[in-house]
Amino acid sequence: MVKLRSITRNRNVIILLAITSGMFFHHGAQWTKHLVLPLLALIMTLSTMGIDSHIFRTPRSLFAPAFLGIVMNYAVLGNLIILMGAFLIHDEAVWIGFVTLAAVPSAVAVIPFTRLLNGNKTYAAVGTIGSYTGALIITPLIAIGLLDSHLIDTTKLLIVTIVLIALPIAVSRLLIWKRLNDYIEPVKGMITDWSFFLIIYTLIGLNWKNITTHPFSLVPMAIIAFMSTFLLGFLIQWVGILFHVEKANLTVLFLLGTLKNYGLAGGIALYLFNQEAALPAVVLTIFMTIYVTWLNFKMQKA
Repeated sequence: MVKLRSITRNRNVIILLAITSGMFFHHGAQWTKHLVLPLLALIMTLSTMGIDSHIFRTPRSLFAPAFLGIVMNYAVLGNLIILMGAFLIHDEAVWIGFVTLAAVPSAVAVIPFTRLLNGNKTYAAVGTIGSYTGALIITPLIAIGLLDSHLIDTTKLLIVTIVLIALPIAVSRLLIWKRLNDYIEPVKGMITDWSFFLIIYTLIGLNWKNITTHPFSLVPMAIIAFMSTFLLGFLIQWVGILFHVEKANLTVLFLLGTLKNYGLAGGIALYLFNQEAALPAVVLTIFMTIYVTWLNFKMQKA
């Protein structure tokens, strides 16, 4: 029983279960697709609760890491995704998906992964906040700038930016202020992981036909996923070592530069466009899982 409980709380197992369920029991995705946005808002709220409010007491010290969070997430990772997408992607729906990926902020998971890899936790929190604050302006600008105007409902874009980015951050601060986070903390991980299960299941289930009938169409997406995680992570670390960046800070920089909020990207693509546009988010989520598992293994061997 204890072993079963530990398995059902393993994030990698949950993601694998979501993928297989989406492939073999895909009919339910037509029902669960209506839950994607509320679940993303819930995940965002719970995840941003992990950002300590005390770091806001010294605003001047926040500028540099917050700015670097925006640079790594958008100037480095976002531009690589757009550049590789422009070369390798020829399907309009998939291209929209990659533009959405480039437009979203970094994964909130950067913070716990920083703890796991012994990085600078404050640097990670502030860098993540920077990427999310920047996203309020940058996300709509990238979407409007790189996609045809007739494809975008600007009202929907504004709603999704507020509901999935601004509102969760505000609610998380309110929960902490009301001291409700102590009651939520014991179940936060489980709620987040199984909410993510439903999101991945839905995105896979809605796209199962494309995946099974055109499996080779996933190859360009997989190439971009590999280059934006393993290869880019190696380059960031190499440059950081070359310029003698402190190891704890460098850990944060390569996480911010390789991990985007792919669940958020998939939800936005599904809500604003169509199910095919959400497919790149699924492929990169799978690669992110492999990438993080590899980082964990590398850390244990070090």
